[in-house]
Amino acid sequence: FFALDISMLGLLPLPVGLSATLTAASAPPPAAALRLGGSDKPTVWSEFGALAAENPGAVNLGQGFPDWSPPDFVVAEAHAALDQGFHQYTRPAGHPSLASVLASRYSRHLGREVDAMTEVAITVGASQALFLTLQALLDPGDEVILLEPAFDLYYGQIRLAGGTAVPVPLQLDEQESQWRLDADALDAAVGPRTKFIVLNSPHNPTGKVFSAGEMEAIAEVVRRHPRVLVISDEVYKYIVHGEEASHQHFAALPGMGERTVTISSAGKTFSITGWQVGWCVGPPALVQPIQRLLPFVQFCVSTPMQQALGRVLSLADEPYRGKPSYYSWLCDMYADKRATLAAGLEAAGMRPLQGEGGFFLMADTSAIEVPQRFLQHTTPAAPLMTRDWALCRMLALEAGVIAIPCSPFYSAANKKRGEHLVRFAFCKSDETLRAASARLEGFVAASRGR
Repeated sequence: FFALDISMLGLLPLPVGLSATLTAASAPPPAAALRLGGSDKPTVWSEFGALAAENPGAVNLGQGFPDWSPPDFVVAEAHAALDQGFHQYTRPAGHPSLASVLASRYSRHLGREVDAMTEVAITVGASQALFLTLQALLDPGDEVILLEPAFDLYYGQIRLAGGTAVPVPLQLDEQESQWRLDADALDAAVGPRTKFIVLNSPHNPTGKVFSAGEMEAIAEVVRRHPRVLVISDEVYKYIVHGEEASHQHFAALPGMGERTVTISSAGKTFSITGWQVGWCVGPPALVQPIQRLLPFVQFCVSTPMQQALGRVLSLADEPYRGKPSYYSWLCDMYADKRATLAAGLEAAGMRPLQGEGGFFLMADTSAIEVPQRFLQHTTPAAPLMTRDWALCRMLALEAGVIAIPCSPFYSAANKKRGEHLVRFAFCKSDETLRAASARLEGFVAASRGR
């Protein structure tokens, strides 16, 4: 019997079985759970967020957060909530005063009585509202239909809940630069495993507000398939600035109230994305499972923020800066900002696409040449480089403007649909929008002169 010097193992030939055993024994355990399925890998947000941080002089039209302070009445209510002593835990399913305000407002929106205790759940932002809805109501193997391009968060959350995303592309009318629903394709995508259709109006990333006719067409598909439910993501509901557009609550359509979870939040409406207060509204059969899940995620959403928001939502109905309400002023303000950015993009040789809501503008960049050095360069987040991604890297590094490529908003089979499209955020000051426009115009002009 002798002791083997383990340091010699690299020099000695080992039997195949022993080699495999030693390799397996010495290999570190996987760092991430298998169920993440790649969700922990670098993303478009990590890459372009890093580009913005590494280039502090760049104008950031990438992520959708305003670069101004919230309205004074919003900040005042936050101070009041703190001064009044709202510092401790509140009800896990939602601070009673905020839940009551939301129930009252949605009773008017939906044309039925909404119960504050059984039909409202308060969450840490709309992202958690979606996450918990899927976790509480989706079974492994269920399918969720997404209208593409779709916010990329949807795909990961569906996968984490054990579901499968089924994409149905919106159709881009090139002549009118308008996005349209293909109702026949939506109906054809419904199968025996379909559990949800996710509807996002106003829509991210396109800015599309679904028309009343399109909403009814979706409702008709749902009526034909009794098992199918709807998640209606309405975080931009108060930002509708198209002249002929208006927001419609999907759950208010005949027969849809019992089959819809409506999701929204306050961050986009009041420029308080850091407050992180969102909610789900729907029938008890759909919302109470979410309420029961909430204490396993966090005991409650921030109490003072909920207390303040219960007041803010109602105060915003009052006249504001010469407009009938804050909500009315908000729409007019964003209409002006969109027009400012659209004019700048046109001057830079891009074609702004139509959009009636939210604060994102999609532009066709087909007329801009992307050099091969950008097309051939890969990154951890884009191991298979697409034209739109390469173009956005070029704009960040050479023009000093951060924008977001469209291909991440498509599933793998449809990514080519986004190769010429880029998303710009216009929830920025007029000075920021003008500076970005000037940089883009100057960069494109210089590139064409080379």
